[in-house]
Amino acid sequence: MDTPHAHPAGTDLASVARLLADGTRASFCVALLDGRAWTATELARHAGVAASTATEHLNALVRGNLLAEERQGRHRYVRLAGPHVAELVEGLAAMAPGRASPPRSLSAAGRRKALAHARTCYDHLAGAVAVAITDTMTERGLLDWGHGLRLTGDGEAWLGRLGVTVPAGTRRPSVRSCLDWTERRSHLAGAVGAAVCRHAFDAGWITRIGTTRAVAITADGRQALRDHLGLPAELLSRK
Repeated sequence: MDTPHAHPAGTDLASVARLLADGTRASFCVALLDGRAWTATELARHAGVAASTATEHLNALVRGNLLAEERQGRHRYVRLAGPHVAELVEGLAAMAPGRASPPRSLSAAGRRKALAHARTCYDHLAGAVAVAITDTMTERGLLDWGHGLRLTGDGEAWLGRLGVTVPAGTRRPSVRSCLDWTERRSHLAGAVGAAVCRHAFDAGWITRIGTTRAVAITADGRQALRDHLGLPAELLSRK
């Protein structure tokens, strides 16, 4: 029988929780969901803290294995340690209470709306469009949730017809569900989710909006998603 303080041998969940309990460190991790490497200076500017403060927080996140660092000459870059960290951060964001304060400007409101519509979550798609893709794949029998999420034989054939290549020989799960922080429902992650996102960029179906995580669905993308999944035009063309 478990005691109130028992935990699996060798784990320290509280240490991870403490890392993300700080608002500055949490904001760094959310920013890094764009899948790119950032410098300490860029993250300090993003969070509105001093460079020395940012460095201290980043060192803690690297020691805690939530971030990985890369060095190019004198420059230090950090990124999320992997897709498992991205899915953890996105899932926690979905559980967090929403902020009651309205956007302080029209541009902020526009950015928030764009992120909710379609964005990247590390290396896969998130937002309303991603949830709709996942729902439609399920309805068409391409995904099966009966005994844990899996890609069906029809799903494999569908990816092949699209020309989506999923890397072989990886230890990463083929498909995973990731709780969407704006929709509060699941979107597709894992190796298949990453491959679909990469194909969408390569095929010109989506394009980044500025330097944010938000993506726009292009005319080619709207046509492709209607043809291959029957997604409604009003969802795909939402501004």
